Amino acid sequence: MNGARTFPSRGALRRLPFGVLDVVVLVVVLIGLLVILRVGRGATVSFAPTDVGTISGDPARLPYYTARSLLRMFVALACSTVFTLVYGYVAARSRRAERVMVPALDILQSVPVLGFLSVTVTGFIALFSGSLLGLECASVFAIFTAQVWNMTFSFYHSVRSLPRDLDEVSRVLRLTRWQRYWKIEVPNGIVGLVWNGMMGFGGGWFFLAASEAISVLNKNYTLPGIGSYVAAAVDQGDLAHVGLAIGVMVVTVILVNVLFWRPLTAWAERYRYEDSSPAEQQTSLVLNLLRRTNWPRLLGRLRRPIAQPVGRGMRVPGRDGTKPLPGPPPAQRRRGDAIFAVLVGVPLAYGLYRVIADIGQGGYGQLADAFGLGAITFARVVILVVLGTIVWVPIGVWIGFNPKIARIAQPVVQVLASFPANFLFPFATLAFIKVGLSLSVGGILLMSLGAQWYILFNSIAGAMAIPTDLREAADALGLHGWQRWKRLMIPGIFPAYVTGGITASGGAWNASIVAEVVTYGGTTLTASGLGAYIAKATESGDFHQILTGIAVMAVYVVAFNRLFWRRLYRLAETRYAL
Repeated sequence: MNGARTFPSRGALRRLPFGVLDVVVLVVVLIGLLVILRVGRGATVSFAPTDVGTISGDPARLPYYTARSLLRMFVALACSTVFTLVYGYVAARSRRAERVMVPALDILQSVPVLGFLSVTVTGFIALFSGSLLGLECASVFAIFTAQVWNMTFSFYHSVRSLPRDLDEVSRVLRLTRWQRYWKIEVPNGIVGLVWNGMMGFGGGWFFLAASEAISVLNKNYTLPGIGSYVAAAVDQGDLAHVGLAIGVMVVTVILVNVLFWRPLTAWAERYRYEDSSPAEQQTSLVLNLLRRTNWPRLLGRLRRPIAQPVGRGMRVPGRDGTKPLPGPPPAQRRRGDAIFAVLVGVPLAYGLYRVIADIGQGGYGQLADAFGLGAITFARVVILVVLGTIVWVPIGVWIGFNPKIARIAQPVVQVLASFPANFLFPFATLAFIKVGLSLSVGGILLMSLGAQWYILFNSIAGAMAIPTDLREAADALGLHGWQRWKRLMIPGIFPAYVTGGITASGGAWNASIVAEVVTYGGTTLTASGLGAYIAKATESGDFHQILTGIAVMAVYVVAFNRLFWRRLYRLAETRYAL
């Protein structure tokens, strides 16, 4: 009837665009944005390089300090992800660039966080003169260098070892390079990228204290954060405040895992490469709640006006043909290689000359001492990697092959790996003093607390990425015991293990900076090694010794990677790729 009021039916009410869960998600997002704005405002206050920040010991400040640290961690994670997706892809797809970018990655991984800080702090402060933002950028950059390398190595290897049938699919469908990248190559590396991102996040926690309480070139800079809170408590010998900070950190790590990493790992399951679905998949309560809302659909609609023009524009770079395009003639390739070698080699040669000249100003005699100390630290790194492989590879495969076990063990492993183990160093120092254990031996344990998780996480990721049909085939063939390890598990996890091994060794070198010199109250334990050499040089502000130590560490790491890990990489690509 005309003029009569009509009411929506029950079915129409069910089709309303927003429900209770949508409103809850919106409120949570708005609260999160307000917290970010409130916390981030403290990063832009005025600051003079002569100021020495002070950290309050009041426990009531811990939530604010924790929020400041979390903001730095997630900004660094975002930068690490962008760097990984660009750098890893270019290194994997460009033959010439790979010759420079992969060794450069080895060198950058070998440079300790304190080495980056000694170079970047002054530059960032000068770039943002009069603002605390410069020091914040230096801290974020230091955390970035602790997170990014294993992520980049993982994505680089996933692009290099792309399964042949996926490569053929992209050519048959004549995908553009942009489409191939986002629909084939990035999804193929998602599982390893998520797990290595989680591990990199844990590496960022490990160096949080060093990046927030910066002592470099005889100058001290302090940023509000839970890392600097712990550093101040350790200096004062206040174990009560250290224990309180550890408790807050455990709660924070659990919340980050529940609200962020657990949903990500469950979401990454959709990109596993296999013909049959596993009997049990990882689940996440947060992800399930988000999928029940209308926000994914709404965000997809908002993304479409941007994604469609970009997609049309990226059709320009060309398509994959049904057959690989013929390469340039050999003479033209040699000319291109020669030009590339000159363009890259000349700056590198000049940089090497400057490094050698700067080291010479401090005396070349210290170079021999640094190489001798490096041999001691190298021995600790080798012992750590061997023991980590023996202990954690079987555990990682066991967790990755058993979804029920993974549901229980994964959160525990994530908490242990994400927890900054150097927070426990004061307690370890106290224990070493009481039992009379030398730091030369105890340093291996301290280094392992920060580096062993790379092997475990990559073993879990490698085991989870083994296709279910291969597992079923192994069961059907009756493979058990050593034969199952030889025919299925070792080949299946080998590419991921190589990534874990190379990043664990790099992480161990980095951890040696804080593990070979530990302090509790007025007691300092020191172990002979290159890490202690660099830590002392950084504290005293001896630039020539810092440069010498970093250069020697880079030589050891690059030589070990080229002579050992790179050969395993090639073996993984040629023999153990799907």
